[in-house]
Amino acid sequence: MAGFSAEERDAMKERAEELRAARGLKGAAKAAKEFEDCIAAIDKLEGVDSEAATLLHRVVSEEAPGLAPKTWYGFPTYAKEGKTIVYYQPSSKFKTRYGHIAFADAAALDDGDMWPISFAVVAVTDAVEQRLRELVRRAAG
Repeated sequence: MAGFSAEERDAMKERAEELRAARGLKGAAKAAKEFEDCIAAIDKLEGVDSEAATLLHRVVSEEAPGLAPKTWYGFPTYAKEGKTIVYYQPSSKFKTRYGHIAFADAAALDDGDMWPISFAVVAVTDAVEQRLRELVRRAAG
């Protein structure tokens, strides 16, 4: 895995472990395991990362309850029919100056010829929550 940072290699190992852990699980058992993994990923976070991931989890639960919690490369993630819609990448994961909430290509955010899919989070405020609620509702379709 030459050319990858230690953090990137760790993320790839986490993804491989996620896939191994899900092997053989189906239906409610798989959903329960993925939910537990998502909550565990959030619980590991601190500071603004913890606040932002907790906010995302609450907003998804309230605005798009049809999205399934899971992890993806260790990130708290929410999916529809197995496809990632939105996730939180904590700053602590790759030692960046801010975490971000990002939307995958399955998210229904299309808006003309260009639109944002990733949002830096440096503080959790009422305005951030309101914007996130709007985005999650749209993204979930």
